[in-house]
Parts: sequence; C-alpha cells; structure tokens
Amino acid sequence: MTPISLRQLNRTLLERHFLAERTGRSVIDVIRHVVALQGQEPNWPYIGLWSRVEGFRRADLESLIADRTVVRSAMVRRTMHLADAADFAWLRPSVRPIVEVALTHPYYADEIAGVDLPALAEAGRAALTGRSLTRGALGGLLAEHFPVPVPRRLADAVELLLPLVHTPPAAAWGRWGSPAGIEMALAEEWTGRPMEPGPALETLVLRYLAAYGPATVMDVQAWAGVTRLREIVDRLRPKLAVYKGPDGKELFDLPGAPIADPDRPVPVRFLPAFDTALLGHRDRTRVISEEHRKRFAKGASGGVPMFLVDGFVRGTWSVAGQDLVVKPLTPLSDEEDAAVDEEARRLREFIRAQ
Repeated sequence: MTPISLRQLNRTLLERHFLAERTGRSVIDVIRHVVALQGQEPNWPYIGLWSRVEGFRRADLESLIADRTVVRSAMVRRTMHLADAADFAWLRPSVRPIVEVALTHPYYADEIAGVDLPALAEAGRAALTGRSLTRGALGGLLAEHFPVPVPRRLADAVELLLPLVHTPPAAAWGRWGSPAGIEMALAEEWTGRPMEPGPALETLVLRYLAAYGPATVMDVQAWAGVTRLREIVDRLRPKLAVYKGPDGKELFDLPGAPIADPDRPVPVRFLPAFDTALLGHRDRTRVISEEHRKRFAKGASGGVPMFLVDGFVRGTWSVAGQDLVVKPLTPLSDEEDAAVDEEARRLREFIRAQ
C-alpha cells in the first residue's frame, strides 16, 4: 500500500470540496459532488456554497429549491441535508435503516406504543397525497385514527417511515435556527421521480469516495450512518486504490483520483455549522485536531461554525446581528490574523446582502 500523510489527506479533502480554491462549476454540480449538503438550519448551506463556489449568490440555491431540482429532507445520519432530487431517489432508500431506527428511541416509542406502523405509514401517505402539510396538521389528521397522547409524534413517525421532503420555505435564506411551520410532501410526488426499490450501497460508497476519499470503511459508515459496509468495500476492492494512512489503516479511493500536494498553500475558509467537510469522516484529524474536536464534542463538534487556517480548524465564528464574532482557538500570526479578517469581511458582506 502506498503511504499517505496527514497533510496529503488534508489538502486532498480541501481540493475535492472546492475549499482550496473556489470553483467555477455550477451549484448543482457541487451539491451532486458532495452527495448531500448539510442543511440542518436554513442559512448554513448558503454559507457552505459561498465558501466553495466563485461568485455564489443566494438566488443560485433558492432557484434550485424552488424548481425542485434540489430537495431538503432527512438523509445521511438522519439529519437534514440538501441533495439533487435524482440522488435523493437512491440515497434515501440507502440510508433507510438509520432513519427508521429512530422509531425505537424513547422519544418516539413511548408516544406511539401500540400503533400499527405500516398502517400509520399508509394513512400518512393518503393524507399527504396531492398536498403538503405541516407536522401539526398531519398529526391532527392521523390522531383521528391513531389516538395517542402527542399527535405531533405521529407526523414525526411518518417522516421516518416515508420518503418526504420539505417545501421550499424550509430552506429559504433568513434563519440561523431551525425553521417553524415546516410543510412536508411526498418525495415522489414533489420530484416526479420514483424512489429506488432498495439500497444502492455500491453507488453510495463510490460517490462518497469521489468527494471524501481516501477514507476507511468506518469513515464511510460514519458519514452515512449506515453499518456493515465492509462487505461492500471488499466487493469493490479490485476496482479501488488502497493507501496506508498515517495510523497504518487502509484507506480506499477511486483509482486515478488525484492526491494533493501536501505543501500546497490554501486560503482561509469559513465553514458553516455541520459542514460536510467537518463531519465527513469518523477520524476527523485531517481537518480538525483531536484536542479541538474534543473541546466541542459534547456540544456537537460539527454544530459550531469554524474557520480554517492552513487547511485546519483554528477557530470558531458566530453571527451577532449583521456582524461576525471570530474567536481563534490558538494564537494567530499577524499574517494569519489579517487573512482571517479579510475573509470575514467578505463573508460579512455576503450575509448583509439584500
């Protein structure tokens, strides 16, 4: 196996995520390349794309959502992402186990104990056919047939049982927190595309490696939230490149995929909360040190907006009104401080733009 260094992994991730240099590729191409763009809260995907796409405007993403090219839904790791509608058709069935397992958690199980889940799914499908509904409205309708203490939980369960998407207002620019009054629709009706009948795990692995490789099997599983992918990778092994990581573990990649120069200079980049570059691996040391990761782990390390200096996390940032608050985690040199200030100025202008 060819050895690969930590800095090579870092630069390769930055290049494949268009963070080493902003790309001129279209917004939909970038979303397709990263497979699914974290969209836990409305504004974060816009920041992630601003950091990756040259000349990105908020309308560039809003138009894709409005014309149903891009959809918002629970996908990898059972968290909210934006994805190309065509990719969602295979991705949602592929991550179905991690989505549906939530029904066994007390938050759901205690409130819907005794409910016939297949019957609930069919009732939810019937209620949503031809229209979109908020979780509150859907829960109210379902409670007429499935009396439970908290009707809203019925709607939550249907969102886990069926491929649903959120209508465009849920992904509109303007909120740093979770949106209220989200309306849901049946994915197949909304996109006009049928869901794949089963998981496409080879596709999932190959698409992941294209954007996140070289990576371990555990990295793929951590990103997707899907387990037992070792047999899939072993089946693909003859078609893959294999490297030896800094810790001696096997790293898999697409054959011929470029590995970056470890000494390549890279600019300061501001990443949104939950950014896919931060959460794309189980071993995140290629972009954030263990010391810094552990510092934020209890509060969701990826749920904190961070900035990169020389390719690695060096601080956090937040929005205060129309301004940015930048907090380095370690001292910056004068040159680094000036570069962070300049990129913060550009981001501030983007946020303030009408």
